[in-house]
Amino acid sequence: MELVTYCGLYCDLCAERARIPRRAAALQAAMAEEGWPFWGPSVPGFSEFWSFLDGLTSGEGCPGCRAGGGFPGCQIRICARERGLDVCSQCADFACEHVEALAARYPTLIADNVRMQAVGLEQWLAEQEERARRGVVYADIRYQVDEPEDVTDGQT
Repeated sequence: MELVTYCGLYCDLCAERARIPRRAAALQAAMAEEGWPFWGPSVPGFSEFWSFLDGLTSGEGCPGCRAGGGFPGCQIRICARERGLDVCSQCADFACEHVEALAARYPTLIADNVRMQAVGLEQWLAEQEERARRGVVYADIRYQVDEPEDVTDGQT
């Protein structure tokens, strides 16, 4: 359950977990082949950049919203916790304005929640794991729109 967000996204379909660590490692390897670890420290900001790149390659970025990751003021998380829900699809008010606003950016969000209701959490998780194995990443299907202020408080 720790990989399921309150809104019904699946953490391992996030590029931060699924794609960025591999790409960061590839960039770091290519830069190492070109000698950046040797002469890069003479470039202003390189040491900070290299440390940041190390962090990206670790894959230890966002721990998921259940473990404190994501935007702390997320209205979806706050609402689900107040109502004692594991995920929004369990709510009698699903899909509320908060979920609909987020779905403007994540076009599979509502359908995925409906699927979770239909097949149950265990089957839905198996389906998400299969998506992740196939290389599905939200970044490939996400719309680039501004997220509503009540979801992100201006942070994207």
